[in-house]
Amino acid sequence: MMDTIVSAPVKLSENAIAEVKRLMGEPGFEAGQYLRIGVKGGGCSGLSYVLGFDKMEDDDTAYDIDGIPVLMKDAHGIYLMGMEVDYSDGLNARGFVFKNPNASSSCGCGSSFAV
Repeated sequence: MMDTIVSAPVKLSENAIAEVKRLMGEPGFEAGQYLRIGVKGGGCSGLSYVLGFDKMEDDDTAYDIDGIPVLMKDAHGIYLMGMEVDYSDGLNARGFVFKNPNASSSCGCGSSFAV
């Protein structure tokens, strides 16, 4: 039986990969956790992004993005397909940035969007 390799619906930039790997290498990081990328209701534009470390749940699909174990709910794929997560460490803005081609509008905080 062959394994099917499914590519992740989202991408991580080189800067995001480096930052996630740095966080995973921090003392006290709980091994066996995945990076969860998703959406939740709320925020000033209707939906907010979810990005954090979590355990796998029954309705999750796991992906490997450049050695990083990533989780995503199947239902979130329609909102996130083609999105890139970047990381900025500039003086004016520091943190993860979501570049979502599916968003019809977003707000100034950059973590909320509408479809």
